Order: sequence, then C-alpha cells, then structure tokens
Amino acid sequence: MIDVLKTYLPNVFELGWSGDAGWALAIWNTLYMTVLPFIVGGAVGLVVGLLLVLTGPNGVIKNKVVCWIVDKVTSVFRAIPFVILIAVLASLTMLIMQTNLGPTAALVPLSFATFPFFARQVQVVFSELDRGVIEAAQASGATFWDIVKVYLSEGLPDLIRVSTVTLISLVGETAMAGAIGGGGLGNVAISYGYYRFNNDVTWVATLMILLLIFAIQFLGDWLTRKVSHR
Repeated sequence: MIDVLKTYLPNVFELGWSGDAGWALAIWNTLYMTVLPFIVGGAVGLVVGLLLVLTGPNGVIKNKVVCWIVDKVTSVFRAIPFVILIAVLASLTMLIMQTNLGPTAALVPLSFATFPFFARQVQVVFSELDRGVIEAAQASGATFWDIVKVYLSEGLPDLIRVSTVTLISLVGETAMAGAIGGGGLGNVAISYGYYRFNNDVTWVATLMILLLIFAIQFLGDWLTRKVSHR
C-alpha cells in the first residue's frame, strides 16, 4: 500500500499523516471549523428564525418594529460574501480570539455567515407549519413557551433537513477559509496542491471534502427519516 502511494500519489505521501501540514490535522481543522460555527451560528439562527416568525404578520407576538429590525440585520449579513465578511470582522475576530490567523480565527466569520443562512431556512420551515396546530395550541391555553415547543416539535424533521444543508454549506466555507490561511483541507488543496502544482494533493483533499459532505448528507437524511416515522 505504501509503495502504491509513493508511486501514484508521491506528494500526498510526502505530506504524511502527522505534523503541521499533515492530513490528520487538516481533517481535524475542517471538522473543527464546521462543528463549532454550526453550534454557535445555528443556535443564533434558530432563535432569529423563530423570532422572525413569532413577530411576523401571523405570529403569536406580532411586532412590526422588532420583525423589521431582525429581518434587515439578517438580510445584511446574508448578503455579504464570505471572503469579504472575513475582512469586515477582522477587528472583532482579533478582539474575541486574539488572532486573525488559523482555524480558531475562522470561527468568528464562519459563525456570522452561518446564522443568517440558517435563520432564513428556519423561518421558511416555521412559516410553512400547519397554522391549525398552532391555533389549537393557543385555543387550549398554551403559554408562549408551549407554543415555541409546538413549533420545534412539529418542524423537527425539516429542521434536521435544513441543518444538513447548512452543514454542507459550512464545509464549503471552511474550504474557502482554508484558502486564505484558515487551515483545514481547503488550505491543503490550495497551498500544498494548487500553488505547488501538486495535482495529486489537490485531488485527494477535494475527495476528502466530498466524502465529508456525503457523510453529512447521509446522516441528515437518515435522521430526517427516523424522526418523520416516530
């Protein structure tokens, strides 16, 4: 096996599994930049998406001012390209993380990129729920938090589906962050592959990113089916 790698993928073999430029660290950094921003940005996005629905025209706590402000803030962050967002948030990143380099620094712009993307999807999911279920909960004397639980429980299958889409989008953005020094498989593909004309490194890094995306899609589809049949 080692001889095959040396023969057909010499540059991939030369990078090795360990070390600062090794494949293990690259994979770890990609997962690190995917999971943590999804937890932070996803949590904020869930709250923002729910707030947009609850304060909207048909919401249980209608508030035009709050809805307008939240909607515009979400739209602004959603409209900023990720590469520009990294530059715009550079000062905030330095303030929070004490660095503007590496995968840790990428967590801040990745989280900010995640929350509006996820918030819009959550808004669509909750907006399309059967109004009769919500009205029935209100008629039965449900409290505000009871209604929130109804939204979450009724929308769970679709929430898992849009979470899968968000995670896949995040993997793509980690590759973009890697291309500008964030680390991970994107950094390997560009810095050690493309810039050095090591095509085997670029292809293997790309294949690993695709495998990660397929794994996320498979798990998301499986969880969606599992929850839908409960």
